[in-house]
Amino acid sequence: MKKNAIVSLADSKYFNLLNELVDSIKQFSESSTVAICILDAGLNEEQKKILSSKVDEIKPAEWDIKVSSIKVRGKEWLKSQVSRAFLPDYFPNYEKFLWIDCDAWVNDWESIELYFKACKNGKLGITQTLGPGYKIMSKVTWLFGKLAIVKSQNFKHAINSKIGLEKARKLAFAPHINIGVFSLEKNSPCWKIWQKNLEITLSSGRIFGSEGLAINISVYVENVETEFLPLNCNWIASNLLPKFDEKKNTFVEPYLPNYKIGIMHLAAGIWKDNKDMRLDKMVKIDIKTLEDTTITKSLRFGQ
Repeated sequence: MKKNAIVSLADSKYFNLLNELVDSIKQFSESSTVAICILDAGLNEEQKKILSSKVDEIKPAEWDIKVSSIKVRGKEWLKSQVSRAFLPDYFPNYEKFLWIDCDAWVNDWESIELYFKACKNGKLGITQTLGPGYKIMSKVTWLFGKLAIVKSQNFKHAINSKIGLEKARKLAFAPHINIGVFSLEKNSPCWKIWQKNLEITLSSGRIFGSEGLAINISVYVENVETEFLPLNCNWIASNLLPKFDEKKNTFVEPYLPNYKIGIMHLAAGIWKDNKDMRLDKMVKIDIKTLEDTTITKSLRFGQ
């Protein structure tokens, strides 16, 4: 019986990315001891048939928290904003869960091991979007050349969700936590805290991003015990492009000591000529190498 599970979700539009994520996991022999579970948010029958030969379980995603039908009509994929906070309800037979967004893929198994280790004793295993070279997510407006009005991603979402000014202020300068990759034990107290905060953020704010705001509240306001992992465990390429090690044929961090990318995440898309690499695998961009050359390459798995 497999004790740990890697879980993801997709609709038919993102099937190819989901399929590549599954293949990236299964390229490692260690994956044989880990279950792969899929939440279906609009996959077609042919797509589910392809996945069923590769994964352990496929279950339909639900609206685990009641959401206005007006907000979600025709947007089944938004279930990812809710269902990921209820993974033990969907897949009760596993002890530890590692969620990976379908627009990410596994480049180094060590990151998988780190996530399962990070969530021991009820902790949340996750990364912050803060590190050398990463884009600053806050915006500053200067008044009279001296006074600064700072608007951070966390603060903006918090205000829009009407969680209260006191909580919003606590989030204002906290490094944003990306919920696209995280790990939790089945019985972690974090699930209930996250679900409670998610219900609050869903009630007033927009659906997209609500689960991320809820986890940021859980960590920075309610002090959920958290094990922060290094950036290469959830490398958000839109924040900072990696480099490529041609000798080892792998993506690495762009700054010394050029650690190997563990999980490549294409969140927000990688764009060229108004085309998103996530939806068009023919899109390629210029990537610098460790040998100080430039190559044209896709960031998708197997390309």
